[in-house]
Amino acid sequence: MIKFISYLLKILYISILFSNSVKALNIIMPDNIFTPIQAKNGMVVTSEQLASQIGIQVLKNGGNAIDAAVTVGFVMSVTFPQAGNIGGGGFMLVYSADDNKVIAIDYREQAPAKASQDMFLDATGEVDYQLSQFSYLSAGVPGTVAGMAMALEKYGTLSLAEALAPAIKLAETGFILNHSISNSIKQRSDNFSKYPTTKAIFLKPDGNFYEAGELLIQKDLANTLKTIVKQGVKGFYTGEIAKLIANDMHKHGGLITTADLANYQPKLREPMYGTYRNHEIYSMSPPSSGGTHIIQILNILENYNIKEHNTANTIHLMVEAMKLAYADRAKYLGDTDFVTVPLKGLTSKKYAAKLSKLINKLKPNNNIHFGQPSNYESEETTHYSVVDKYGNAVSNTYSLNFSYGSGIVIKGTGMLINNTMDDFSSKPGKPNAYGLIGGIANSIEPRKRMLSSMSPTIVMKNNRPFIITGSPGGSKIITTTLQVILNVIDHNMNIQEAVNSVRIHHQWQPNEIRVEKGLNLDTINLLKSMGHTVVMKHTMGAAASILVDNNLYYGASDPRRNGLALGY
Repeated sequence: MIKFISYLLKILYISILFSNSVKALNIIMPDNIFTPIQAKNGMVVTSEQLASQIGIQVLKNGGNAIDAAVTVGFVMSVTFPQAGNIGGGGFMLVYSADDNKVIAIDYREQAPAKASQDMFLDATGEVDYQLSQFSYLSAGVPGTVAGMAMALEKYGTLSLAEALAPAIKLAETGFILNHSISNSIKQRSDNFSKYPTTKAIFLKPDGNFYEAGELLIQKDLANTLKTIVKQGVKGFYTGEIAKLIANDMHKHGGLITTADLANYQPKLREPMYGTYRNHEIYSMSPPSSGGTHIIQILNILENYNIKEHNTANTIHLMVEAMKLAYADRAKYLGDTDFVTVPLKGLTSKKYAAKLSKLINKLKPNNNIHFGQPSNYESEETTHYSVVDKYGNAVSNTYSLNFSYGSGIVIKGTGMLINNTMDDFSSKPGKPNAYGLIGGIANSIEPRKRMLSSMSPTIVMKNNRPFIITGSPGGSKIITTTLQVILNVIDHNMNIQEAVNSVRIHHQWQPNEIRVEKGLNLDTINLLKSMGHTVVMKHTMGAAASILVDNNLYYGASDPRRNGLALGY
């Protein structure tokens, strides 16, 4: 009983501490879960409350959206270890108000130089998923540190030391665990127990769990972040940290070498561009498939009236469009530095009109194959969105792939390493962990970047940012982000309603509509009567989103996760 009372007091203390910090920041909180928060100077929406608080403070101190986004990225490597990272990679879209331009930064991981197409196949030629998902071999060369530094250098105003300072403090002195992180550690504890370096951080010395309300201190991670401050990006990719990564890889059969780390570079890409009902859509280009297929699906749906929200007819049209896009994804998408992807064809209105003719308005087309266009991510990713008083906006999605990546902490660094090599097609035609079918275009090659579904997106209206959105969710990232856009543009929802709304998903294979709880039972029965297979699934995604209207910012955190939207 005493232990229980002590626990309640801890929770009360945390609540008071959080409430006071919110008041001290002079930030605006939502009235209810259906109303977005409103602000006029800046907005930060993340999946982690401390990160949101620190991000909004950066904006209040005069920093811009890029400063806040980079600071948040490093903070979440400490406070959201499931997906926040310096041992993974991702994609960032930046809207620069000065240039009136959207820029795409690709800091996706890439395959080591010694990687090979058959590296995850066993003696019988089948995929060994233990190797591709939970071994040192499963790690790609991480890109987060280089990508964040590039964004800050090109578009930010803070120094790297200033952006890293909050993360260093939280790693060194600790932060109070919430229920979400405590429970996620418990769920992954069997995997953590295999690795002494991981166990030493996320489990107590006696093997017991850290409970909500207790401090998690990460000294090694703090030292790694300090090294980046002292030595810059080179400290991670060519200095002391690079040696620690390479040595641990060599000792345990991994492939990443100091040369792989030294050769890594983030890349500026042209974002994918399309239009939908008088809005401009900017999203991520390959090696992300997200932007290509969001635009492709929108192009198909533009041929239909889908004003009725989540009716059987509207869902039928949506899933048929999704099936067509995911079939093309399996055939064509990969790293455009290695393969030719028909991006113009896939995102053309003409091709979408051709595909729309394959959709029967009364029953599903179960004979869909990949098309012939002309002109030839774990559930535990995380997304956040930021806007500032200067008009800049950032949409950022990054990941370790699975929750906590491979579960391996690199000795001496305190850093979890990704397992994104599983995002390649280990064997063309075979599904990855998310059930996505891949082809030759996404086969493993040295220094190639693996295909992703991450979809940071900025929707423009009247030549200015209108919706800043994106989501985690593995293969469901594309459809989650898509539905936020549709809910605002087609269904006239406010941004919080658009985020809260029940989601559906279809990815071609397996041939089933996945739906969240809450979809009308009559609608489900109608879909089944049309010939669809409908499967109830857990919640999908966590779409941290912002809508800009009449010089006001409206922020929406996703109730599916323990996130927070803050504005001032």
